[in-house]
Amino acid sequence: MQIPGQTVPEAPDRLRVAVVGTGNIARFHVEALQSMPDDAALTAAADVDPDNLAVFTDRYGIPQRFGDMDRMLREVQPDLVHLCTPPGMHHGQVKACLAAGASALVEKPPALSLAEVEEMADAEGAQGPWFATLFQHRFGSGARRVRALADAGELGRPLVAVCHTHWFRDQAYFDVPWRGRWDTEGGGPTMGHGIHQMDLLLALLGDWTEVSATARRQARSMETEDVSIGHISFANGAVATVVNSVLSPREESYIRIDFERATVELRHLYGYGDDNWTITPAPGFEEQVNAAWEAGESGTNSGHSAQIAHVVSALRAKEPPPVTSADSLRTMRLVAGIYASAAQHRTIIPGELRRGTRFYERMHGGGSPW
Repeated sequence: MQIPGQTVPEAPDRLRVAVVGTGNIARFHVEALQSMPDDAALTAAADVDPDNLAVFTDRYGIPQRFGDMDRMLREVQPDLVHLCTPPGMHHGQVKACLAAGASALVEKPPALSLAEVEEMADAEGAQGPWFATLFQHRFGSGARRVRALADAGELGRPLVAVCHTHWFRDQAYFDVPWRGRWDTEGGGPTMGHGIHQMDLLLALLGDWTEVSATARRQARSMETEDVSIGHISFANGAVATVVNSVLSPREESYIRIDFERATVELRHLYGYGDDNWTITPAPGFEEQVNAAWEAGESGTNSGHSAQIAHVVSALRAKEPPPVTSADSLRTMRLVAGIYASAAQHRTIIPGELRRGTRFYERMHGGGSPW
């Protein structure tokens, strides 16, 4: 519906953008979009809860509101739709957006299984529309600086890494009916919490080649795991340990990569700035490494705004937006690999997680692995 007294801004050279889902996470998307008014025109929002929708659109001055996403797609014809809905809805909603000619930016995890993500990727057009996943930790200047220095050879080869998501969620958190369930969340902390850190690790280290993992329910009453631990090998020769926990009273998100010429560390919780990164040069490389580090990119935190600015810029240039479907599949394949390894008590390689196999179709392999 059109809100009285408001009009959709004329924006022939801007993207027409809509938001689906008006819960807490949607505000980060909207505030990011409204910080770039010359590039994106936020024209509509949709939600099945009319009260939440009304409060949200009034708060942010969004001109049109809809109780039905399909109707919104027909009437608004947006260029880009931000999907801020539960994971179980992403698959169908992304495909509907793509069929309507709109690119989609979806919150993590992008879907409940590799099968669903590949179906979403198959629905993309060669020249668009596309879908991208919100993995904003890739876009803070600290991560971009590390990747640039690694690509330039300033740090030497990556050798050893750790990637730890130590968070705390009490039992009441998982007593919410849709949490901690395979059919609505797709998994536990491996899928819904540590996926951000693992995606950043993959963005820094590249393709993984094998994983060996353990997953358990240690303390919470839920269908899925509450902790997982994995050992990962990478195509470049690096090895890493990964921990995904919701049982850790002292919360921390931590990545450490030991390169030949320096150790790079990131300590934060839900987002980082430049001050959360440290670098420790190896003996004999202090001057070279410190100079390269100081000259690197700086000034951008890892919030939604950082990635959304890149998404809008790419779509205005008619290019695939980051994080692409291929990037999303690589990260989701690692998640599936951890679950497959933990359930079968053996090492998994990416090629095993293909169409028609158990853990391709469902993260839990069709059974109750724990």
